[in-house]
Amino acid sequence: MKRVEIELPDETFAGLDRESSELATELRAAAAAKWYEVGLVSQEVAAQIAGVSRSEFVSVLSRLQVSSM
Repeated sequence: MKRVEIELPDETFAGLDRESSELATELRAAAAAKWYEVGLVSQEVAAQIAGVSRSEFVSVLSRLQVSSM
């Protein structure tokens, strides 16, 4: 598995009121949803990127207002 590291200003966490692990989970889900939305990955692969089951990923898509079709 590949690892990606992103440096963010400390203010990012204060403004979002999130712990770093929670923010990392949200960033993975957002990236996966966007890549799925633009057709770069399948729904199955996007779910793997997000670290959730395929059915949970459909819920992620709904929460992010991305069509699952």
